[in-house]
Amino acid sequence: MNHAQAERSEPGWIDPRYLDGRAVQQRIVAAVRDELEQLRATGGIGRLVSIAIGDIDAVAVYIRNQKRVAEKTGIPFEDQFWPGDLSQEECKARITAMNDDPSILGIILQRPVPAHINVRSLQSAIHPLKDVEGMNPASIGNIVYNDLALAPCTAAASVELIRETGLEMKGLEVVMIGHSEIVGKPAAFMLMSEGATVTVCHHMTRSVAAHSRRADAVIVAVGIPGFLKPDMVKPGAAVIDIGINQITDENGDMHIVGDADTRGLLDVASWITPVPGGVGPVTVAILMRNALTALKRQHEAGWI
Repeated sequence: MNHAQAERSEPGWIDPRYLDGRAVQQRIVAAVRDELEQLRATGGIGRLVSIAIGDIDAVAVYIRNQKRVAEKTGIPFEDQFWPGDLSQEECKARITAMNDDPSILGIILQRPVPAHINVRSLQSAIHPLKDVEGMNPASIGNIVYNDLALAPCTAAASVELIRETGLEMKGLEVVMIGHSEIVGKPAAFMLMSEGATVTVCHHMTRSVAAHSRRADAVIVAVGIPGFLKPDMVKPGAAVIDIGINQITDENGDMHIVGDADTRGLLDVASWITPVPGGVGPVTVAILMRNALTALKRQHEAGWI
């Protein structure tokens, strides 16, 4: 069935080639909630603290989604909005105080931040045991040694969605298009730890299509709407689209689209993540799973 035929199907019918991120989120959230209920009997669980610096509308949707999913797991969630003119030193001092506060389970630093703030420096200031986003360099570095428990959430979500296809990870040919420090590189290491053979492509790769056409699974995170075309993907492959791009059509209407030509790829791929509704919901669920892991490690360290 091609996508034109799918559009003629009965109302409510969902193309099975779509990897439903919301369904995966529900499963992860339920598992986190059940385990937290057991741990709660042994003591408090603390709260997640979201930090937004400056008045940036773009972060509001992320904060709402995180808060909503945290409530479903039973994790208390506090959103803090810091003035945009706070200095780097003041921000680091506040984070250091949070590291020392036993009532705080984890710290979420929303991005973007004001131009005068060095986001990497603030991420490094978050203690690794409270780094529920997996952004501290220590958390990312642990992935090299196959410690994946507190990995960057989006990278972990992409791996989770490949696992959702049922494809055998051992020996799987995966092409990662995009080599950012928080998505592309950690995702590649996570996949290698599970036995996949990974090729990482980027803006200096001579022919991305030459690599992606041989892959069993393609992950794309380049920030270019519709970059991954049907002729760049092997028939039957899985496509994990991490891109979130705003475009305006000829009528002036705004739409959210990914980095893949989703409609065209429905005629080629066996699985593809929709945008929105694919990687995004799973990313938030991984954040909650990381919070559970952080709680366990804080217990082991005798913090709480």
